Amino acid sequence: MNEPMPVTAVTDQGTVKLMPDIDRKRAWLLTVDGAPQSYVDLDEPAHLEFEYARRLGHVLDTVAEPGRPLDVLHLGGGALTLPRYVAATRPGSRQDVVEADRGLLELVAEHLPLPVGADMRLHAADARAWLETAPADSTDVLVADVFGGSRVPAHLTSVAYVREAGRVLRADGVYLANLPDAAPFAFLRSQLATLGAVFEELVLIAEPGVLRGRRFGNAVLVAAHRPVDTAALTRLTAADAFPARVGHGAALRDFIGDARPVRDEDAVPSPEPPDGAFGIG
Repeated sequence: MNEPMPVTAVTDQGTVKLMPDIDRKRAWLLTVDGAPQSYVDLDEPAHLEFEYARRLGHVLDTVAEPGRPLDVLHLGGGALTLPRYVAATRPGSRQDVVEADRGLLELVAEHLPLPVGADMRLHAADARAWLETAPADSTDVLVADVFGGSRVPAHLTSVAYVREAGRVLRADGVYLANLPDAAPFAFLRSQLATLGAVFEELVLIAEPGVLRGRRFGNAVLVAAHRPVDTAALTRLTAADAFPARVGHGAALRDFIGDARPVRDEDAVPSPEPPDGAFGIG
């Protein structure tokens, strides 16, 4: 039987590699310029290897009763890890995936086939430009996991962008974002303030070591016009191999402090991660 072989391509993002996992029969790691970007197990699409992906999965599990189909918009495609997760855990969901790198989308579609019967539409487009043309009140969940190289692009960090996200979401919809930062958290605090200019409810999920300023890492932000089930999120994230802390309410307002919402003209990308900051977790 032929062993799966690594696949390499040069796309708009850089040098993209799909590498088989020797420990899982049909699992693949996607890297961009050597940095781990996505992990997919075609036999177990509900398996989320990366910690930040598990935290996003926990939020997706708690936004509605288990198994209920949702309309989900994903900004950022990668190897389609989270769209596959939603298709497996919420059959019948309708999903749109917007990925600026057409070459990456084509590589993934060719080598990592989509689940049979999944209602998943792929769009090669800039995330904000596509969002601005999307119909209002059309989405239950918006997942923002967009990186240009290793940084979140500046035009996806402003109040104008968040207003477009709020317009596309339904009244009880939920916005999720994967954002990287390190102490003193100027970027993360400004992003919370920016989301707070549009949404009433905010939640931050991150590892204690990151929040204590010990290292650079990912944080998951949740925003909505309705209460978020923080008790369930606390239970789920505490049970992970690398437990996370769930911040909300007064403690989160203290964390945001005097940070101001970001205007388009002041927007900057997320900070450049230090060498070796991201690995498989």
